[in-house]
Amino acid sequence: MSEEVSKHEFKAEVCKLLNILTNSLYTNREIFLRELISNASDALDKLRFRINRGDKPIADDLPLEIRITLDKDKKTLIIQDTGLGMTKEELSENLGTVAKSGTEAFLNEIAASHKEGEEKTDASNIIGRFGIGFYSVFMVADSVTVSSRAAFSDPETPAYAWTSDGLGTYTIEKVDDGPARGTKIIVHMKEDATEFLEKYRIDSIIKQHSAFVPFPVFVDNERANTQPALWREPKSSVTAEQYNSFYKAMTYDSKDPFDVQHIAVDVPVQFSALLFIPDETQDFFTTDNEMWGLDLYSRRVLIQKRNKDLLPEYLGFMKGVVDVEDLPLNISRETLQENVMLRKIQQVLVKQTLTKLEKLASDDKEKYEHFWRKHSRIFKLCFRDYTNQERTCALMRFSSSAMPDAEAGKEALTSFDEYMSRAQEGQKNIWYVAAPNREAARVNPHMEIFRKKGIEVLYLLDPVDEFVIENIRKYKDWEFKAAEAASTDDLKTFPDKEDANKPEVSPLSNEDADFFNRLLEHIKTVLGEKVKKVVISKRLDDSPAVLVTPEGGMTSSMEKMMKVMQHDESMPVRDLEINQDHPLTRSMIRIFKANPTDPILQQMIENLFDACLLMDGYVGDPQQVATRTRMLLENSAAWYTEVKKL
Repeated sequence: MSEEVSKHEFKAEVCKLLNILTNSLYTNREIFLRELISNASDALDKLRFRINRGDKPIADDLPLEIRITLDKDKKTLIIQDTGLGMTKEELSENLGTVAKSGTEAFLNEIAASHKEGEEKTDASNIIGRFGIGFYSVFMVADSVTVSSRAAFSDPETPAYAWTSDGLGTYTIEKVDDGPARGTKIIVHMKEDATEFLEKYRIDSIIKQHSAFVPFPVFVDNERANTQPALWREPKSSVTAEQYNSFYKAMTYDSKDPFDVQHIAVDVPVQFSALLFIPDETQDFFTTDNEMWGLDLYSRRVLIQKRNKDLLPEYLGFMKGVVDVEDLPLNISRETLQENVMLRKIQQVLVKQTLTKLEKLASDDKEKYEHFWRKHSRIFKLCFRDYTNQERTCALMRFSSSAMPDAEAGKEALTSFDEYMSRAQEGQKNIWYVAAPNREAARVNPHMEIFRKKGIEVLYLLDPVDEFVIENIRKYKDWEFKAAEAASTDDLKTFPDKEDANKPEVSPLSNEDADFFNRLLEHIKTVLGEKVKKVVISKRLDDSPAVLVTPEGGMTSSMEKMMKVMQHDESMPVRDLEINQDHPLTRSMIRIFKANPTDPILQQMIENLFDACLLMDGYVGDPQQVATRTRMLLENSAAWYTEVKKL
């Protein structure tokens, strides 16, 4: 063999690596182009640094750029840069060997994924993490030739070419037609990889993975990367129109974003970020439950789409990019280091996002409430963030009994702090009631004693609200407590409000009080195991009866939710409280005194129980309910016509 051509063998671990790559184990072969463009961009960056330092490269009139040329006839893809280039020794060192620990880590990652039962592995993330990007070219190449001329070599020094088919050996030889400066890679495509000779295919890959590299990328003489990396630009130089245009291009949303954050951080991690709050609600809990996360870049090159380590789930409505200046990528122990780095980035992003939302809530209440209506269902997942719980709780908004009525979906909202500022002296509980809408909350029998005492109650109108509140438990030193769990002791210190419009009710005589106690026993006998006990109510003012959860039990709405989740169709068994001053109760006492076994009385008891169940969202037996209601209507209609002599 000529002295000008030297033949070398790859080390054993590199051969093993290339064997995996060339046997088509991966579903995402297009990332080879991302890696080659990334390497070219790095070479140009290094050259620009040297030039800015005052060094003068050979062929100093060449622009800093990357050019890709496609030749379907020869089945070649050529990617050429005018960057730093490599000497003969650097070709052998950079392309003939790879860090052993990085190779082993990559192989271990492959083995682990196969143990988990995956048929194929997506190489787009794995390759990028272990610094073996160049070798991904053998997923699509029969052979590769890399010719290079070092930018700061003697002008008379020849270019050298590295050539390999990825099967175990490579050659290095002097060439006369090498690049004037930089590196030229000729990829001879496999038969099953000719799709990568189509210009539209290459353009789409660049748009997805390499749209923001800082140097022009030309494909067959047409520039492919025209979108600037706005997050790298000074905030003062970026216009609202540019932000909106970038957001729409990234998300395919037709509307402008609700808000934008442009972040540049030097410590504890150097990174830039561009985050957007959409102006539309995301279907986070059904079809879009995996369509969240931020795009992770490293020096403008996409590393991972929708990375879920950069933001907590409760900020999953946010869209955007994070570009880390120095993301560790090449040795096995750095997998842990990378996770630590991402956690630090998350902490910064959460802190800045919460600060921005706090400022918005303080400065523009109407705009913040618009945000809350759009994204509150996702944001309420913040109950899991114990570190920031007080800050996130302060940002929550709910309707309440103190808020004026408004059109559906735009109820006036209050914060916990505002609720506390209106609370009565000595109050240390934040009271709430769960209901499907404001009207249902207002007519809930458990609300009557709170109206009587003038105590505000939060309306939890979203099914997830009560679950969130029960997990938070406390805000500052105030406890959350369900209105239906209120005991006499909880409210006895608060005086009743005077109501001049409410008619006075005469107290029961001793005889009627005795019959009322016997009526309670009779009601328990009629209802049997449907209720735990029947007692006089001290909470009702306008309603005849209500079902009450025993102390320590779940609220009715939470119990119903749990039954739905467990496919449990049984009726709840709770205490039944009766209002002795209600006109219906007084009539039932009179009927009971006259005839305890009157069938109409039994119908009234069962209908009263049905009504209590309906208030809690249950219908025990629809046919029986309908029959009993019809019979009472028939009787009442007959009595009415007789009394009125119609």
